[in-house]
Amino acid sequence: MAHDFQVLDSELIFDAPIVAVRRDTLSMPGGNTADREIIEHLGAVAVVALDEDRRIAMVHQYRHSVGKRLWELPAGLLDVKGEDELSGAQRELQEEAGLAAKDWEVLTDMVTSPGFCEEAVRIFLARDLSEVPALHDTGDEEADMDFAWVDLDQAVDRVLSGEIVNSVACAGILSAYATVIGGKPTRSVDAPFDLRPTHMAARRSGPDLKKQ
Repeated sequence: MAHDFQVLDSELIFDAPIVAVRRDTLSMPGGNTADREIIEHLGAVAVVALDEDRRIAMVHQYRHSVGKRLWELPAGLLDVKGEDELSGAQRELQEEAGLAAKDWEVLTDMVTSPGFCEEAVRIFLARDLSEVPALHDTGDEEADMDFAWVDLDQAVDRVLSGEIVNSVACAGILSAYATVIGGKPTRSVDAPFDLRPTHMAARRSGPDLKKQ
């Protein structure tokens, strides 16, 4: 019979605008206990925006954790109180790419690093695109962001060659290829996103969940 890993105690260690760290004490098999440090997160969305020529909208953004600019999908935090995943994805697509889409589907959900972080990302496929005025609620990093259309086949090649390394972009590109070229099914935008983190959002009451 599978063991029930019950949380016996929980302590908030660090609380910052975008991430927090808590320590949970768990009941372990054999009657022991163990501590696990978990990075809390607000959750995120990303968009594979695919045009009629099978090109993907991508952004080139500096990521200080690796000290490099990475090719990524339009994406962002679910940091607006009460915002559903689709609305968040539509907002991010307009903010980062100046695009809107009429056709939305769920490609995949992913947990980026389950060994220590609760971050979960829902990746959408957006089609029937049109240009719209870009939203300008952006920070310093977004001001340095570049934009490009990348052919879907070339994007797959760049994932396999190690040129595209952002995990969300890799998952989104390969899922889109499986759907568009391989005929694999997508899911409705109404599909439950059970993995969406809740700890940070539950502690914060304002409209901007990045504010403590």
